[in-house]
Amino acid sequence: MIPHDTRFDEEHQYEDTYAGLPVIEMVPHHDVEIPDAGGVALLISCGWGDWDLDEAFDALLNGVDTAKVPALVIGGWEDCYETSSEHIVGRLADAAARFPGLRSLFLGAISSDQAEISWIQQSDVTPLLEAFPRLERLEVRGGTGLELRPVRHESLRVLRFETGGLPAEVVRAVGACDLLALERLDLWLGVQHYGGNATVADLAPILSGERLPALRHLGLQDSEIQDEIVGAVASAPVVARLESLALSMGVLTDAGAEALLGGQPLTHLHTLDLHHHFLTDAMAARVAEALPGVEVDLSGREKPVHDWRYVAVSE
Repeated sequence: MIPHDTRFDEEHQYEDTYAGLPVIEMVPHHDVEIPDAGGVALLISCGWGDWDLDEAFDALLNGVDTAKVPALVIGGWEDCYETSSEHIVGRLADAAARFPGLRSLFLGAISSDQAEISWIQQSDVTPLLEAFPRLERLEVRGGTGLELRPVRHESLRVLRFETGGLPAEVVRAVGACDLLALERLDLWLGVQHYGGNATVADLAPILSGERLPALRHLGLQDSEIQDEIVGAVASAPVVARLESLALSMGVLTDAGAEALLGGQPLTHLHTLDLHHHFLTDAMAARVAEALPGVEVDLSGREKPVHDWRYVAVSE
């Protein structure tokens, strides 16, 4: 079971640890001491001109007992002239038989000093789910060029898309997937200017929960239509069996919070994450008072700039 209080920061959450494991970078042409390949998350990335991602991947294949590798972190292709997300997804999918123990995968470990989140060029990530039927955790950073096709997957427990703009086609594909073991789903929906064009209607299959029988955490975050989303969540069937709910990072106002309080009971939740919001003090107090047994995160109260409300992560 995923922990109740798993909180993902907006930046740099994969530099030191991933999936509870220390991160060690594969450095081509150097001896990298890896005492136990089964106890670390291995990072392959471009070396700021010293090596490209293919060389790092080759170092992984040739220098590590890949059968023991439980977690991979992939990033930095933005600095490789002839490497792309599509290329590395293909290489990894082709080598899937070499990684029978892989359970966690993060694609796009690219910090903002390398490329802003909406500058990251992604691709179709469906081959990763098809090639790794025992994968339990897939996290992707960057929404530009991102694609997903509906699949059936019986092992995936965590699915997370971090974007400044998540394409509606990807949202609809998530809703059309049969993810029988999925416990945690996080979608940073972002803004239309960066491709975040999903509507509440696109979220309907997810909110029904019909294809997500094991879901215990739902994050619909970072949206410029956060009030509309919260209004739909207030009556969504999936909410009754959730343990935690994240409606944070967006432009939530008193209108959205009013709809949430007027909807189905939320007292069964362990946590409700609303951080980065535009609630008045009075409404924030009402939310906290209405949910005395729930850990409610109301941190990060923002103020409009000339009536403009902004999401936490966009460019």
